[in-house]
Amino acid sequence: MSDRPFAILIAGPTASGKSSLALELAERHGGAVVNADASQVYSGLKVLTARPGKGELDRAPHYLYGHVDPAHAYSVAQWLREMRSLIPEIRDAGNVPILTGGTGLYFKALLEGLSDIPEPDPAIRNYWRDFAAQTPQKLHGELARRDDEGARKLRPSDVQRLVRALEVFDSTGVPLSQWQERRLEAPVLQDENLLKFIVEPPRAVLHERIERRFDEMIQHGAIEEVEALLKRGLADNLPAMKAIGVRELKAYLNGEIELPVAVERAKTATRQYAKRQSTWFRNQVGEGWKRHELQT
Repeated sequence: MSDRPFAILIAGPTASGKSSLALELAERHGGAVVNADASQVYSGLKVLTARPGKGELDRAPHYLYGHVDPAHAYSVAQWLREMRSLIPEIRDAGNVPILTGGTGLYFKALLEGLSDIPEPDPAIRNYWRDFAAQTPQKLHGELARRDDEGARKLRPSDVQRLVRALEVFDSTGVPLSQWQERRLEAPVLQDENLLKFIVEPPRAVLHERIERRFDEMIQHGAIEEVEALLKRGLADNLPAMKAIGVRELKAYLNGEIELPVAVERAKTATRQYAKRQSTWFRNQVGEGWKRHELQT
């Protein structure tokens, strides 16, 4: 037992096979699988976010999958707070925590901590989210007027980060970049006795997996999932409503496009997202991560 790692981290782009590796290592080391993917936290999105099914759940304990209602926005800070108590709980039970997912900021916060940024004023947060829903093309200019240096670091299309920067600035009068330079909350994990993997299959293999997986999602209830979300009348700017496939299938359900078009758009969006994830993991993670290729 003494040679078991303190924890195992498995990162990588969507559809890369992270869950398969997590289960393999859970069975080998006596592990419990912990979600580190921002979309898989939401209930009501089991199919579209490829959450583990009953077969996987029977093989090892799983935590933080589908535990957040889609009507609420869940943040990296909330996830990190849950990690502070969950990881010791898993280890006290005699299991190795195996954290797996595609949200790079979760892993970064886990190992490096988070800036102590005050919560934005709710009225200001709502203002900028409504602004983004109506005129997203104006966000970059609004940030440049307040924080030109911060605006230069963000793409005009990066709506979520632009909104975050604007709500923090208008709430505190201090640019987000300056808050991020201040004292960090202590990391949850120190970089000792950790196994860290980045799963990244060859591009052709990854694209084939993305194509096949989305077809299976359609067969197993993805349309019905989106239909159920729409019946709740949730705001389009909620994170759960931005999950890949929701917008595309919503357009189909509203009669705006045919199903094959919606499916192809969702597949394209998934490939683009996987590319952004791969780039992030290539450039942002620190030392000690091992590349792991899953061919099938």
